[in-house]
Amino acid sequence: MTVSNHAPHAGAAPAPRTHTLGAYVRAYTALSKPRVIELLLITTIPVMFVAAGGVPPLGIAAATLVFGTMSAASANAINCYIDRDIDQEMRRTRRRPVAMDQVTPRGAMTYGLVLAAASTIGFAALVNWLSAALSLFAIGFYIFVYTMLLKRRTVQNVVWGGIAGCMPVLIGWSAIAGRLDWAPFVLFLVVFFWTPPHTWALAMRYREDYANAGVPMLPVVATEQRVLLECVLYSWATVAVSLALWPVADTTLLYPLVAAVLGGILLVQAHRLLAQVRAGVTGAKLRTMGFFHLSNAYLALLFTAVTIDPILAGWLG
Repeated sequence: MTVSNHAPHAGAAPAPRTHTLGAYVRAYTALSKPRVIELLLITTIPVMFVAAGGVPPLGIAAATLVFGTMSAASANAINCYIDRDIDQEMRRTRRRPVAMDQVTPRGAMTYGLVLAAASTIGFAALVNWLSAALSLFAIGFYIFVYTMLLKRRTVQNVVWGGIAGCMPVLIGWSAIAGRLDWAPFVLFLVVFFWTPPHTWALAMRYREDYANAGVPMLPVVATEQRVLLECVLYSWATVAVSLALWPVADTTLLYPLVAAVLGGILLVQAHRLLAQVRAGVTGAKLRTMGFFHLSNAYLALLFTAVTIDPILAGWLG
Protein backbone atom coordinates (compact mmCIF):
# COMPACT_ATOMS: atom_id res chain seq x y z
CA MET A 1 0.00 0.00 0.00
CA THR A 2 1.51 3.30 -1.05
CA VAL A 3 0.83 6.99 -0.73
CA SER A 4 1.06 8.46 -4.22
CA ASN A 5 2.60 11.82 -5.14
CA HIS A 6 0.91 12.15 -8.54
CA ALA A 7 -0.91 15.37 -9.45
CA PRO A 8 -4.36 15.66 -7.84
CA HIS A 9 -7.62 16.31 -9.64
CA ALA A 10 -7.98 19.85 -10.91
CA GLY A 11 -10.74 20.70 -8.44
CA ALA A 12 -8.92 19.39 -5.40
CA ALA A 13 -6.37 20.97 -3.11
CA PRO A 14 -2.73 19.92 -3.66
CA ALA A 15 -1.85 16.58 -2.13
CA PRO A 16 1.05 16.23 0.29
CA ARG A 17 4.31 15.34 -1.45
CA THR A 18 5.98 13.58 1.45
CA HIS A 19 6.18 9.89 2.26
CA THR A 20 6.56 10.28 6.00
CA LEU A 21 4.93 7.93 8.47
CA GLY A 22 2.60 10.74 9.48
CA ALA A 23 1.46 11.15 5.86
CA TYR A 24 0.67 7.45 5.62
CA VAL A 25 -1.25 7.46 8.90
CA ARG A 26 -3.27 10.55 7.98
CA ALA A 27 -4.09 9.27 4.51
CA TYR A 28 -5.21 5.80 5.58
CA THR A 29 -7.08 7.14 8.58
CA ALA A 30 -9.03 9.47 6.28
CA LEU A 31 -9.60 6.56 3.89
CA SER A 32 -11.34 4.72 6.73
CA LYS A 33 -13.86 7.61 7.16
CA PRO A 34 -13.50 7.88 10.95
CA ARG A 35 -16.55 10.15 11.33
CA VAL A 36 -18.73 7.47 9.75
CA ILE A 37 -17.20 4.82 12.00
CA GLU A 38 -17.89 7.02 15.03
CA LEU A 39 -21.57 7.05 14.12
CA LEU A 40 -21.60 3.26 13.78
CA LEU A 41 -19.99 2.82 17.20
CA ILE A 42 -22.68 5.04 18.72
CA THR A 43 -25.17 2.30 17.85
CA THR A 44 -22.92 -0.70 18.59
CA ILE A 45 -21.98 0.10 22.18
CA PRO A 46 -25.47 0.72 23.63
CA VAL A 47 -27.00 -2.45 22.23
CA MET A 48 -24.31 -4.49 24.00
CA PHE A 49 -25.50 -3.00 27.30
CA VAL A 50 -29.07 -4.03 26.53
CA ALA A 51 -28.00 -7.54 25.50
CA ALA A 52 -25.99 -7.93 28.72
CA GLY A 53 -28.66 -6.39 30.93
CA GLY A 54 -26.01 -3.98 32.21
CA VAL A 55 -22.29 -3.56 31.63
CA PRO A 56 -21.17 -6.14 29.02
CA PRO A 57 -18.06 -8.32 29.42
CA LEU A 58 -15.22 -5.91 28.71
CA GLY A 59 -13.12 -8.34 26.68
CA ILE A 60 -15.92 -9.22 24.28
CA ALA A 61 -17.04 -5.59 24.08
CA ALA A 62 -13.52 -4.39 23.29
CA ALA A 63 -13.00 -7.07 20.64
CA THR A 64 -16.35 -6.20 19.06
CA LEU A 65 -15.43 -2.51 18.86
CA VAL A 66 -11.98 -3.22 17.43
CA PHE A 67 -13.15 -5.66 14.78
CA GLY A 68 -16.28 -3.61 14.09
CA THR A 69 -14.09 -0.59 13.44
CA MET A 70 -11.92 -2.64 11.10
CA SER A 71 -14.98 -3.96 9.29
CA ALA A 72 -16.42 -0.48 8.74
CA ALA A 73 -13.03 0.87 7.67
CA SER A 74 -12.78 -1.95 5.15
CA ALA A 75 -16.12 -1.10 3.54
CA ASN A 76 -15.30 2.62 3.54
CA ALA A 77 -11.90 2.12 1.92
CA ILE A 78 -13.30 -0.06 -0.85
CA ASN A 79 -16.11 2.47 -1.33
CA CYS A 80 -13.46 5.16 -1.86
CA TYR A 81 -11.79 2.93 -4.45
CA ILE A 82 -15.02 2.36 -6.39
CA ASP A 83 -16.29 5.94 -6.12
CA ARG A 84 -13.00 7.69 -6.81
CA ASP A 85 -14.34 9.11 -10.10
CA ILE A 86 -17.42 10.78 -8.63
CA ASP A 87 -15.62 11.74 -5.42
CA GLN A 88 -13.44 14.02 -7.54
CA GLU A 89 -16.54 15.82 -8.83
CA MET A 90 -18.11 16.66 -5.46
CA ARG A 91 -17.07 19.38 -3.03
CA ARG A 92 -17.97 17.19 -0.06
CA THR A 93 -15.80 14.25 -1.17
CA ARG A 94 -13.06 15.63 -3.41
CA ARG A 95 -10.59 15.74 -0.50
CA ARG A 96 -10.83 12.00 0.14
CA PRO A 97 -7.41 10.31 -0.15
CA VAL A 98 -7.98 8.38 -3.39
CA ALA A 99 -9.70 11.32 -5.09
CA MET A 100 -6.78 13.52 -3.96
CA ASP A 101 -4.29 10.88 -5.17
CA GLN A 102 -2.78 10.65 -1.70
CA VAL A 103 -3.50 6.91 -1.76
CA THR A 104 -3.35 4.86 -4.95
CA PRO A 105 -6.48 2.94 -6.02
CA ARG A 106 -4.55 -0.29 -5.59
CA GLY A 107 -3.46 0.75 -2.11
CA ALA A 108 -7.04 1.55 -1.10
CA MET A 109 -8.37 -1.77 -2.38
CA THR A 110 -5.57 -3.75 -0.73
CA TYR A 111 -6.14 -1.93 2.56
CA GLY A 112 -9.86 -2.62 2.40
CA LEU A 113 -9.50 -6.31 1.58
CA VAL A 114 -6.91 -6.88 4.31
CA LEU A 115 -9.16 -5.22 6.88
CA ALA A 116 -12.16 -7.25 5.70
CA ALA A 117 -10.27 -10.50 6.13
CA ALA A 118 -8.75 -9.50 9.47
CA SER A 119 -12.04 -8.31 10.95
CA THR A 120 -13.91 -11.43 9.87
CA ILE A 121 -11.23 -13.75 11.25
CA GLY A 122 -11.03 -11.70 14.44
CA PHE A 123 -14.77 -11.86 15.03
CA ALA A 124 -14.81 -15.61 14.38
CA ALA A 125 -11.84 -16.32 16.65
CA LEU A 126 -12.47 -13.96 19.56
CA VAL A 127 -16.20 -13.17 19.49
CA ASN A 128 -18.39 -15.69 17.66
CA TRP A 129 -19.25 -16.94 14.18
CA LEU A 130 -22.62 -15.17 14.05
CA SER A 131 -20.99 -11.78 14.57
CA ALA A 132 -18.36 -12.67 11.96
CA ALA A 133 -21.06 -13.57 9.43
CA LEU A 134 -23.05 -10.40 10.13
CA SER A 135 -19.92 -8.27 9.80
CA LEU A 136 -18.99 -9.88 6.49
CA PHE A 137 -22.56 -9.43 5.25
CA ALA A 138 -22.43 -5.71 6.16
CA ILE A 139 -19.20 -5.23 4.20
CA GLY A 140 -20.56 -7.07 1.17
CA PHE A 141 -23.91 -5.26 1.27
CA TYR A 142 -22.29 -1.83 1.45
CA ILE A 143 -19.92 -2.57 -1.42
CA PHE A 144 -21.97 -4.69 -3.82
CA VAL A 145 -25.55 -3.62 -3.11
CA TYR A 146 -25.23 0.04 -2.13
CA THR A 147 -22.05 1.28 -3.82
CA MET A 148 -22.07 -0.81 -7.01
CA LEU A 149 -25.79 -1.49 -7.58
CA LEU A 150 -27.96 1.19 -5.98
CA LYS A 151 -26.02 4.41 -5.53
CA ARG A 152 -25.78 5.48 -9.17
CA ARG A 153 -28.99 3.86 -10.39
CA THR A 154 -31.95 4.60 -8.14
CA VAL A 155 -33.45 7.28 -5.94
CA GLN A 156 -33.92 4.52 -3.33
CA ASN A 157 -30.15 4.24 -2.92
CA VAL A 158 -29.91 5.44 0.69
CA VAL A 159 -33.18 3.81 1.72
CA TRP A 160 -32.11 0.24 1.05
CA GLY A 161 -28.39 0.92 1.05
CA GLY A 162 -28.81 2.14 4.61
CA ILE A 163 -29.24 -1.47 5.73
CA ALA A 164 -25.45 -1.73 5.91
CA GLY A 165 -25.39 1.09 8.46
CA CYS A 166 -27.98 -0.74 10.57
CA MET A 167 -25.90 -3.90 10.90
CA PRO A 168 -23.74 -2.77 13.87
CA VAL A 169 -26.85 -3.05 16.04
CA LEU A 170 -27.22 -6.73 15.17
CA ILE A 171 -23.47 -7.34 15.43
CA GLY A 172 -23.28 -5.75 18.88
CA TRP A 173 -26.20 -7.79 20.16
CA SER A 174 -24.98 -11.09 18.71
CA ALA A 175 -21.51 -10.52 20.14
CA ILE A 176 -22.91 -10.53 23.67
CA ALA A 177 -25.96 -12.81 23.37
CA GLY A 178 -24.69 -15.21 20.72
CA ARG A 179 -28.08 -14.97 18.98
CA LEU A 180 -30.56 -12.43 17.63
CA ASP A 181 -33.77 -11.30 19.34
CA TRP A 182 -36.57 -8.81 18.73
CA ALA A 183 -34.94 -5.93 20.62
CA PRO A 184 -31.99 -5.50 18.23
CA PHE A 185 -34.32 -5.65 15.26
CA VAL A 186 -36.33 -2.78 16.75
CA LEU A 187 -33.14 -0.71 17.04
CA PHE A 188 -32.16 -1.88 13.55
CA LEU A 189 -35.40 -0.34 12.27
CA VAL A 190 -34.76 2.87 14.20
CA VAL A 191 -31.50 3.34 12.30
CA PHE A 192 -33.13 2.17 9.05
CA PHE A 193 -35.90 4.80 9.16
CA TRP A 194 -33.57 7.48 10.55
CA THR A 195 -31.04 7.17 7.70
CA PRO A 196 -33.01 8.57 4.71
CA PRO A 197 -34.10 11.93 6.21
CA HIS A 198 -30.67 12.37 7.78
CA THR A 199 -28.94 11.75 4.45
CA TRP A 200 -31.42 13.72 2.34
CA ALA A 201 -30.97 16.78 4.56
CA LEU A 202 -27.26 16.68 3.73
CA ALA A 203 -27.96 15.93 0.07
CA MET A 204 -30.17 19.03 -0.18
CA ARG A 205 -27.14 21.09 0.80
CA TYR A 206 -24.99 19.37 -1.84
CA ARG A 207 -27.68 18.87 -4.49
CA GLU A 208 -25.56 20.31 -7.31
CA ASP A 209 -22.66 18.04 -6.41
CA TYR A 210 -24.78 14.91 -6.66
CA ALA A 211 -26.34 16.14 -9.90
CA ASN A 212 -22.92 16.81 -11.46
CA ALA A 213 -21.71 13.38 -10.38
CA GLY A 214 -24.79 11.67 -11.79
CA VAL A 215 -25.97 10.30 -8.45
CA PRO A 216 -29.82 10.27 -8.37
CA MET A 217 -30.31 11.25 -4.75
CA LEU A 218 -33.91 12.21 -3.97
CA PRO A 219 -33.13 15.97 -3.73
CA VAL A 220 -31.67 15.79 -7.24
CA VAL A 221 -34.75 14.29 -8.91
CA ALA A 222 -37.60 15.60 -6.71
CA THR A 223 -38.89 18.96 -5.49
CA GLU A 224 -37.87 20.30 -2.10
CA GLN A 225 -41.45 19.85 -0.90
CA ARG A 226 -41.44 16.17 -1.91
CA VAL A 227 -38.08 15.61 -0.19
CA LEU A 228 -39.18 17.26 3.05
CA LEU A 229 -42.53 15.45 3.03
CA GLU A 230 -40.64 12.15 2.87
CA CYS A 231 -38.33 13.40 5.63
CA VAL A 232 -41.39 14.00 7.79
CA LEU A 233 -42.83 10.55 7.07
CA TYR A 234 -39.55 8.76 7.77
CA SER A 235 -39.08 10.81 10.95
CA TRP A 236 -42.51 9.71 12.19
CA ALA A 237 -41.57 6.10 11.45
CA THR A 238 -38.29 6.55 13.33
CA VAL A 239 -40.00 7.91 16.43
CA ALA A 240 -42.77 5.28 16.38
CA VAL A 241 -40.30 2.40 16.11
CA SER A 242 -38.06 3.90 18.80
CA LEU A 243 -40.97 3.80 21.26
CA ALA A 244 -41.58 0.13 20.44
CA LEU A 245 -38.37 -0.76 22.28
CA TRP A 246 -40.11 0.01 25.58
CA PRO A 247 -42.40 -3.06 25.56
CA VAL A 248 -40.10 -5.27 23.49
CA ALA A 249 -37.04 -4.84 25.72
CA ASP A 250 -39.02 -4.20 28.92
CA THR A 251 -37.14 -0.98 29.63
CA THR A 252 -37.64 1.34 32.58
CA LEU A 253 -39.66 4.52 32.12
CA LEU A 254 -36.46 6.46 31.46
CA TYR A 255 -36.10 5.20 27.91
CA PRO A 256 -39.63 5.95 26.58
CA LEU A 257 -39.58 9.39 28.23
CA VAL A 258 -36.27 10.27 26.58
CA ALA A 259 -37.39 8.74 23.27
CA ALA A 260 -40.64 10.72 23.34
CA VAL A 261 -38.93 14.04 24.10
CA LEU A 262 -36.19 13.53 21.50
CA GLY A 263 -38.73 12.32 18.97
CA GLY A 264 -40.91 15.35 19.58
CA ILE A 265 -37.99 17.69 18.92
CA LEU A 266 -37.08 15.82 15.73
CA LEU A 267 -40.66 15.90 14.45
CA VAL A 268 -41.14 19.59 15.22
CA GLN A 269 -38.06 20.47 13.17
CA ALA A 270 -39.08 18.18 10.29
CA HIS A 271 -42.58 19.67 10.17
CA ARG A 272 -41.14 23.20 10.44
CA LEU A 273 -38.99 22.67 7.35
CA LEU A 274 -41.97 21.26 5.44
CA ALA A 275 -44.11 24.24 6.46
CA GLN A 276 -41.39 26.63 5.36
CA VAL A 277 -41.07 25.15 1.89
CA ARG A 278 -44.85 25.17 1.50
CA ALA A 279 -44.74 28.86 2.40
CA GLY A 280 -42.30 29.52 -0.41
CA VAL A 281 -38.95 29.34 1.42
CA THR A 282 -36.37 27.60 -0.75
CA GLY A 283 -32.65 26.95 -1.11
CA ALA A 284 -30.20 27.84 1.64
CA LYS A 285 -32.92 29.63 3.63
CA LEU A 286 -34.41 26.25 4.53
CA ARG A 287 -31.40 25.50 6.74
CA THR A 288 -31.60 21.76 6.14
CA MET A 289 -28.14 21.35 7.65
CA GLY A 290 -29.71 22.28 10.96
CA PHE A 291 -31.94 19.22 10.64
CA PHE A 292 -28.92 17.13 9.62
CA HIS A 293 -27.03 18.07 12.79
CA LEU A 294 -30.17 17.68 14.91
CA SER A 295 -30.70 14.16 13.57
CA ASN A 296 -27.11 13.30 14.53
CA ALA A 297 -27.76 14.53 18.06
CA TYR A 298 -31.08 12.69 18.16
CA LEU A 299 -29.50 9.31 17.38
CA ALA A 300 -26.59 9.84 19.77
CA LEU A 301 -28.85 10.85 22.67
CA LEU A 302 -31.40 8.12 21.97
CA PHE A 303 -28.73 5.44 22.06
CA THR A 304 -27.24 7.03 25.17
CA ALA A 305 -30.61 6.39 26.81
CA VAL A 306 -30.44 2.83 25.49
CA THR A 307 -27.09 2.46 27.26
CA ILE A 308 -28.18 3.97 30.57
CA ASP A 309 -31.54 2.18 30.84
CA PRO A 310 -30.31 -1.37 31.63
CA ILE A 311 -27.84 0.05 34.16
CA LEU A 312 -30.69 1.93 35.82
CA ALA A 313 -32.85 -1.20 35.74
CA GLY A 314 -30.11 -3.09 37.54
CA TRP A 315 -29.93 -0.45 40.26
CA LEU A 316 -33.70 -0.40 40.68
CA GLY A 317 -34.01 -4.16 40.58
